[in-house]
Amino acid sequence: MEFSTITLEKLERRATLTLNRPQAMNAMDGVMMRELAECFEALQQEQDIQVLVIRGEGKVFSAGGDIKAMLDPNKPLDIEEAMGYLTRIVKAYYQLPMIVIAAVHGASAGLGFSLTLGADIIVACESSKLAMNFIGIGLIPDGGGHFFMKERVGTVKAKQMIWEGKVLTAEEAQSIGLIDYVAPEGSVFAVADQLVGKMLASPIASMITTKKILHAQNLPQLENVLAMEAQGQTAMRKTADHLEGIHAFVEKRTPVFVGR
Repeated sequence: MEFSTITLEKLERRATLTLNRPQAMNAMDGVMMRELAECFEALQQEQDIQVLVIRGEGKVFSAGGDIKAMLDPNKPLDIEEAMGYLTRIVKAYYQLPMIVIAAVHGASAGLGFSLTLGADIIVACESSKLAMNFIGIGLIPDGGGHFFMKERVGTVKAKQMIWEGKVLTAEEAQSIGLIDYVAPEGSVFAVADQLVGKMLASPIASMITTKKILHAQNLPQLENVLAMEAQGQTAMRKTADHLEGIHAFVEKRTPVFVGR
């Protein structure tokens, strides 16, 4: 399977999925969303791969959704199409029959952070910046962000963090349970490789079966969250606050929100 915005490499029992739009800080446009959906759906049928590492090419893991694509007058992002891709991505991702490790360097923000939080194990470089920062452009988390935040930190903390949209250091994120490991500067991929080795030296079939059992119980809730995120995000895209937020982002100024 050939892709233009991601790469998938397989080696015996492990695979590495790389977000590969470094010129755009691995921001997710419609093409990347479609390719991620196709990739995860194909991986659902994989019989031999037992560990998947997700990482970003270039300076960051992912800056999130492609905000410039939202403003492209020639080919604006189709929000309903995007939400359809995200539903496919997250449902397949959550049901992958393998252990998923996210190796984060640079930044993981917005939709990129939703993808990170969906991993079974998260390791981030000590200098990385992590943010569920949809609020800054007048949107709500998508890509299962509400679900994954709640799984990690509980409902009350998830609400507060989503509302605040604070940029966290890796150490701050680890201290509240959002990520699992902090890697010394420049070593995140080496640490991820060590975790892969540990997994593959374990009775990993048992571990994957436990994942399947636990995730199966939560799947109906995830599907409901995805449906509500799609509905809510479509509505938020039409608000004055969202338009102000993305223009302020591109113009590098503080947004002025009016609550509409």
